[in-house]
Amino acid sequence: MGRDDFLKHEKKLLLREKRYIIEQLFKVKRSEEYEALEEVFDKPTLLTLYNMIRQGTISEMYGAIKAGKESKIFWARGPENEDLAVKIYLTVASEFRTGMIMYIEGDPRFKNVKRDRRGLIYQWALKEFKNLKEAYVCNVRVPKPIIVKNNVLVMDFIGHEGIPAPLIRDVEVKNPARIYKMILNDIRKLYGEAKLVHGDLSEYNIMYWKGLPYLIDLSQAVSIDHPLSHEFLKRDIRNINRFFRKLGVNVLEDSELYEWIIS
Repeated sequence: MGRDDFLKHEKKLLLREKRYIIEQLFKVKRSEEYEALEEVFDKPTLLTLYNMIRQGTISEMYGAIKAGKESKIFWARGPENEDLAVKIYLTVASEFRTGMIMYIEGDPRFKNVKRDRRGLIYQWALKEFKNLKEAYVCNVRVPKPIIVKNNVLVMDFIGHEGIPAPLIRDVEVKNPARIYKMILNDIRKLYGEAKLVHGDLSEYNIMYWKGLPYLIDLSQAVSIDHPLSHEFLKRDIRNINRFFRKLGVNVLEDSELYEWIIS
């Protein structure tokens, strides 16, 4: 067998193995479903998911409930039939690599930052897991993190039966002044106890579930020792005040709120 024939044979085996893993993970029945999944996931990602199922972290995988340039979130079931959210950072997404650097470099928790695409994305997933864990133990309302491996993060599902909770911007908020105070207290706990700044907080990163706000998308959250942490905090404050001002809430001045949070 010549070199070219050998490479073709190896590629065919890899594709066959990849298809088998996709079929086992997602129980796909139609070729177009398989093709859509094949475009998104490379073999290392599929193997990571497959191992999570074999180890009992995940029992079943279902369809995507949120898709973006950086990641996709899937609804899944855990070993006790509990709802899970499986966030998969896309290793094929290259355009967000440069934007990630400033949120990792300067954060004292991360040393020797890898700049290759896969290594950087693995660190990004680990960063969100650590941020969620530190926030959760300080009683900040965030999804409970369960496990992270490579570019796959598993956490509690905020919602019910595969339907995610809506973003706060998409619902009629009952008693917005009360919710405003809850979010401010979470920002303060995040800063004072978890020693973190969200860094991208707005109505697009807050879920509203059973009358309570939940902060999500903490991948870009930074340590308060990060050189840009206070600029990020001030931006978070402006975003939250802008949103609740539109809802008729008598918000605090940005500067007053900033001093209260860091005090």
